[in-house]
Amino acid sequence: MKKFMAFYVAPMSVMQQLAQSTPEQTKAGMQAWMAWSKKNAKSVVDLGAPLGKGKRVAKSGAKNSASEITGYSILQGSSLAGITKIFTGHPHLKLPGASIEVIEVMPTPGT
Repeated sequence: MKKFMAFYVAPMSVMQQLAQSTPEQTKAGMQAWMAWSKKNAKSVVDLGAPLGKGKRVAKSGAKNSASEITGYSILQGSSLAGITKIFTGHPHLKLPGASIEVIEVMPTPGT
């Protein structure tokens, strides 16, 4: 099985989203994520977590990151096309301007 990283992208941070949500909306959102996870359990290695603010590190130093990545998951499957299909109707895609980046984790030579 191949491994894949899914990065959840949105113009609004997770903390902003939660601050603007009612407790009922937050609960419904988590239930939708758990239902998606259960439906795709054979592919979900690590459901992941929300991500906070970060830094972009370069040779010249570190600066605040402008990344719109709000979370991640680790998945497994036989192909990128197959893993991509399981994100159809994913709860994250209900957020305005949201997308999901799915990237194959390449094996490290010699391991």
